[in-house]
Amino acid sequence: MQNGAASTASAEEELLFEVRDGIARVLFNRPQARNALTFAMYERLAAICQSLDRDASVKAMILTGAGDKAFAAGTDISQFRAFKTAEDALAYESRIDRVLGALERCRVPTIAAIAGACTGGGAGIAMVCDLRIAARSARFGFPIARTLGNCLSMTNYARLANLIGAARTKELVFTARLVEAAEAQAIGLVSEVVEDAAALAARAEALAELVAGHAPLTLRATKEALRRLQPRLGREEGEDLIRMCYTSRDFREGMDAFLNKRPPKWTGS
Repeated sequence: MQNGAASTASAEEELLFEVRDGIARVLFNRPQARNALTFAMYERLAAICQSLDRDASVKAMILTGAGDKAFAAGTDISQFRAFKTAEDALAYESRIDRVLGALERCRVPTIAAIAGACTGGGAGIAMVCDLRIAARSARFGFPIARTLGNCLSMTNYARLANLIGAARTKELVFTARLVEAAEAQAIGLVSEVVEDAAALAARAEALAELVAGHAPLTLRATKEALRRLQPRLGREEGEDLIRMCYTSRDFREGMDAFLNKRPPKWTGS
């Protein structure tokens, strides 16, 4: 979760959606805020995924970010200013789980085309897509240990560990570093790396056209089978961890430090 710029535009302006030649395209359209997502943008993404489940004419979907600075730099931090209670934090993580679940279960193959920062909630969106390709400028991570001092939901820890393993998940979160494109390919975060944003757009279109021409039920069964193989956790799993982090003094300190562009002073309380 990376950005603190407030949003005044509508979700329809900030998350663009179109279908052309059987391929859906989602564009995170807040380049001035490194495409950080508002709650309304998350909800629009979930609604789009649900609409595609009812539209047999769509065969694939590409998700990408406007500009070349970011795919999506997480949740807009200004969204957290209204948090007062543990229930606010639980509702937020529940929302993220629901939205990512809708994308994960979406009937059509999903392709994340990633240039620039892909962090926090943006990295969460990318990791539940079926295919991930990247420009050399791509950087991936969950730098919450040096920004807000919050945590992921158990479901998202499980998704990340399922993708890159428990040891790498710990290393990524503990160091709060961003993984560059070549390393991301080596550890399985992305399947291929291309030179720049122009090459990324062309490759995403070609890949979408390729999978759109294959047997849709085979693709749908494969994606659903692999989803079912993932660990299943109840909503209550990890709620104590979310309460601990989001209601802490450290979370308030991290948010204030981020918005005021100063280093946070962690106390562990």
